[in-house]
Amino acid sequence: MRRIRECVSAPMAQTRAVALAFVAGFVCAAPAFAQEFYRGKTVNIFIGFAAGGSYDYYGHLLARHLGRHLPGNPNVVANSMPGAGSLRAANHLFAVAPKDGTALAIVTQTLPLEEVLGNPGVKYRSSEFNWIGRATNVVDIVMTWHTSKTRNVEDLRHIETPIATTGGGSPTDGFPRLLNALGGTKFRMVSGYQGSAAGMLAMERGETDASSTSWGTLQFNKGEWLRDKRVNLLLFYMGERIAQGPDVPAAGELGLTEEGRQILKLYASGADVGRSFIAPPGVPAERVAELRRAFDRTMADPALRDEVKKANTDLAPLPGEVMQTMVEDILRSPSALVDRMKNILSNK
Repeated sequence: MRRIRECVSAPMAQTRAVALAFVAGFVCAAPAFAQEFYRGKTVNIFIGFAAGGSYDYYGHLLARHLGRHLPGNPNVVANSMPGAGSLRAANHLFAVAPKDGTALAIVTQTLPLEEVLGNPGVKYRSSEFNWIGRATNVVDIVMTWHTSKTRNVEDLRHIETPIATTGGGSPTDGFPRLLNALGGTKFRMVSGYQGSAAGMLAMERGETDASSTSWGTLQFNKGEWLRDKRVNLLLFYMGERIAQGPDVPAAGELGLTEEGRQILKLYASGADVGRSFIAPPGVPAERVAELRRAFDRTMADPALRDEVKKANTDLAPLPGEVMQTMVEDILRSPSALVDRMKNILSNK
């Protein structure tokens, strides 16, 4: 961290605004020893989910651009490693992958939350990963079709509202379950849909009243629904309201008690973790710093930003130092809140 501060044009404060400014800041040239290490090597990025989703997109996006910003310009290869909701890739990175700066991964946004909740598939410690940086957060919106009687959150507290979900264990099921218990809503989960596209189609066909998807997907792929007021926007699966939709409530504010609000904010923490990249524990500190600098430069690269713009997708980067602190905060969650959350989520 001392060397990073010496290389940039202004000190990096621990605020999001300054963190984002840091991504676009100037950094000094890499030392010769770092160039010698990476020259001729291959950096592998393990992607914990199957092809076609946003994890796969951001994993390949980083692979296409990162090599230009690492000293020695190594080859960077994206490797698909799906399984167990990406825990296979996380466990591999933690215990098996080389600890020399040549292995990275993009895995579930609930990585620290899975550890907090005691998922038996967790064989890692989230705080021991070296968090390299976040490409974007994940902003999911819940909506009902325009014919539904449920048009806002207050309606949701009085009218049973069927919502399409992908099944138990996923946020599409967990959030409605927690909101029913802690916010007084009346969601009825209809499970078995394979992703948000199938859920939106189910809502459009009248199989359910409600569905959820990312805010970006709704804007870019279903913009006519917003333009023609075919959907009612109920809430964001976020801890707090966001600038993109200041009039739409966030899940974190809907708890009927302070404890309820804290639990909902904790569950929403995955949205802020978003599409983040991690390196194994034990990577030398200087190499972690170099990976973080290279990641920040990559996120500010005009070529990458142009590609993201053409794909109509999101980019909201945060440096690895900020992500490391965020994850440690999640892991320090009070046990009473965690136990209550576990009880709700396991009550089928």
